[in-house]
Amino acid sequence: MSSVITAQGEKRLVLATGRAHPELAEEIAKCLDTDLLPLAAYDFANGEIYVRPGESVRGKDAFVIQAHPAPLNNWLMEQLIMIDALKRASAQRITVVSPFYPYARQDKKGRGREPISARLVADLYKTAGADRIMSVDLHTSQIQGFFDGPVDHLMAIPLLADYIRTRVDVSNVTVVSPDTGRVRVAEQWAERLGGAPLAFVHKSRDLTVPNQAVSKQVVGQIEGRTCVLIDDMIDTGGTIAGAVRVLKEAGAKDVIIAATHAVFSDPAARTLAESGAREVVVTNTLPIPVNKRFEQLTVLSIAPLIARAIREVFEDGSVTSLFDGKA
Repeated sequence: MSSVITAQGEKRLVLATGRAHPELAEEIAKCLDTDLLPLAAYDFANGEIYVRPGESVRGKDAFVIQAHPAPLNNWLMEQLIMIDALKRASAQRITVVSPFYPYARQDKKGRGREPISARLVADLYKTAGADRIMSVDLHTSQIQGFFDGPVDHLMAIPLLADYIRTRVDVSNVTVVSPDTGRVRVAEQWAERLGGAPLAFVHKSRDLTVPNQAVSKQVVGQIEGRTCVLIDDMIDTGGTIAGAVRVLKEAGAKDVIIAATHAVFSDPAARTLAESGAREVVVTNTLPIPVNKRFEQLTVLSIAPLIARAIREVFEDGSVTSLFDGKA
């Protein structure tokens, strides 16, 4: 196979990937029936990153894929350097493919003197030379407005919900939002699950303490029902495990956790394994090493969705059509 796809006329596509999650990039390339762009990438002794494309990208439509697990700052810097290298090599258009958008939780000022780091990341992408951004399940939709250019906001709901339908009796399911802020997303889930009722968990958070929220009570009818507890990401797992506990105490028959981004900072794997959830369903937007996998974990591949979106962008098609016009 070639690392270049040619559309009608002279339009050509190349896929480049960083070193954070090569397995996902290889899956995407396979879905597109192409090869990844050869790249020389390594670190100097002091931590500086070097990247150089192994073949010409002049006039080509470049898609720069990078996951952002820990250490996130290293992988973000590597992606920025990749973008700069492609721009200086005369790529015609550069699309950032960041399935898990870096710093997405810092999308607003909760207190005085706080940064809006998600906006800063968008500015860095633009300054480096990106023309477009593609990401999956942003923490909040407002992040789309931080970038001065097109943003393709992909949704994992169809992938996750279609799998969940095979694991539950949809007539006895309640979709549970972890807080009031994700009720709109929960409504989309409910529609996918045949009009399931909604509930949400009331929780409080100390803005001065990261990775810590207290789940207090559930609002909605969940007694004797299977609860599908949804979220965009799971970091340390403490908040979602607390929500499972609240649901069980309120009489839920069982709980399935569904989330897009498996950040899984320690001690997430142990916390989730011991949470009492029947199953934890996530996607592979981030790599999940063997030592962070556990018996109840199911990982679904996001690669086909990203590949289809890349194809639509490259061929000037409609990304929204991938989500029944709801994206």
